[in-house]
Amino acid sequence: MAKGTPAVLTIAGSDSSGGAGIQADLKTFAALGCYGASVITALTAQNTIGVQAVHGVPPDFISQQINSVLSDIDVCGMKTGMLSDSGVIHAVASTLREHFAKKGVIPLVCDPVSVSTSGHTLLHPDAIDTMIDEIFPLSCLITPNKSEAELLLRKRGFPSAINTVQDMITAVQRLSTLGSKAVLLKGGHINISRDAINNVTSSVVADIEVNRDFIFDQNAEILQAHNTADTTNEFVVDVLYIQSEGKATLYPRPRLASSNTHGTGCTLSAALACALGRDTALAEATARATSYTHLGIETASPIGQGFGPLNHLHSVTESLIVPRTTRNPFPLTYSLIRNTSAKWSKYVQHEFVVKLGEGTLEQASFLHFIKQDYHYLKYYARAHALLAAKSDSFAPILAATHIVLHIAKESSMHTSYCAQWGITKEELESTPESPTTTAYGAFLLDTGLQGDTMKLVMVLAACLLGYGEVGLWLKSEAQKPNSWVVWEGNPYLKWMEDYSGEDYQNAVRVGLETIEGRAVADPPSASRYAEWLAVWERCTVLEKSFWDMAMNLS
Repeated sequence: MAKGTPAVLTIAGSDSSGGAGIQADLKTFAALGCYGASVITALTAQNTIGVQAVHGVPPDFISQQINSVLSDIDVCGMKTGMLSDSGVIHAVASTLREHFAKKGVIPLVCDPVSVSTSGHTLLHPDAIDTMIDEIFPLSCLITPNKSEAELLLRKRGFPSAINTVQDMITAVQRLSTLGSKAVLLKGGHINISRDAINNVTSSVVADIEVNRDFIFDQNAEILQAHNTADTTNEFVVDVLYIQSEGKATLYPRPRLASSNTHGTGCTLSAALACALGRDTALAEATARATSYTHLGIETASPIGQGFGPLNHLHSVTESLIVPRTTRNPFPLTYSLIRNTSAKWSKYVQHEFVVKLGEGTLEQASFLHFIKQDYHYLKYYARAHALLAAKSDSFAPILAATHIVLHIAKESSMHTSYCAQWGITKEELESTPESPTTTAYGAFLLDTGLQGDTMKLVMVLAACLLGYGEVGLWLKSEAQKPNSWVVWEGNPYLKWMEDYSGEDYQNAVRVGLETIEGRAVADPPSASRYAEWLAVWERCTVLEKSFWDMAMNLS
């Protein structure tokens, strides 16, 4: 399990069609970055049209499932769904009470499921009191819908009709006396107008708040004026009441004309369990969960002939780059190399590199190369300075600065190389730039002046990592029996030692961390990754051209 991934448990029934029950819960857990465990309380034969049959699971076996999970896995949050009768409810409650007493309380969301979306009864009438008496006191939150709330209120002798926002507020206050720490009354079956919400908003009531994530009505006239799709005056309002705070919070959102509502309650309670498992405050957890569920309905595609399921994966974007792992800590770099493999190979195993390794490279080619590389390094250092200037925190600024300092050292290496062959620093400085050098340098700076910092990172990395690859390849080949690489006595030995050596490879390590860290912090879209890849590919071609220039003395 990845570090920081909370484990969340669902205790609920199975839905053979996959839209509700533990199937919906586990999809939600995964989509929200949690590890999902499950305890099955009942098997159902159902689809989007309805529930055809229910097969209960023995209460003792339900308790055994709970103990198996909780004795092994550090569960951070949990929810209950379908608990079909008093025997099941008692088994769940007694097992959880025993665990809470021994190891501490785990945030529990109780979805008091009584009727399915299609109208099938899922809770035995005599089990309602058992749920109130045994499950609610263990719960930090209960999430009844309109019919379930009215049923619970009637059971305890309260007026039960819920038709308005004010009825909902009164209902959650009364429901909060039944044992749970908080109540979230779901308003999917209640039509609420914008005026009704405004009336609540405009009234000076200290203990009522309105979450405005889906209401553009404060200093957002332009959004309302240009949102031609949002013409509805009907809203769904969920109402949260936290007993210890004595405060109700409304979560309104536009009513959707959708039949993709199968498993809505399961999904919402599962999303709440995920948020509470991360120690998110209840009001914020509700905001996240209601938003996730609403968007799941809005983005769903029709499945089945009745009430279709939500799109549980709307929050999951397919990653173009696999996650960093111990075995592959550099997935972006590997992807870039793999997707440009032919051109990358022509760059890092160029004829210039091979002859240099053999010790047969013409001295004139090498000297022409290091003279031009001396000029190129000025562009390269300036581009890294641009990278530092475009960074907004000290870590990337420091990383870019380290590389600039390394380039300064590398320039002295060029000076010493040239001195070995009688070329003075003055001659080095006065040597005209090759058109190839100018073209490559101009590409560096032009990319640096563009908006996307990562494109500049790509430009710089192709050079830095390519030379590191060349150095390590030559060193590795030299260590093989009867190697074609001449190490001892090679006139270019210092060059090979420098690029395979610790100092340069430390710079490579910093470069790898820079490119991979930025990609994790700001994952690319498909079009943005294509831009990165194009820049990387262009640089491998320019690097090959640089070797060509040296071989041709152009």
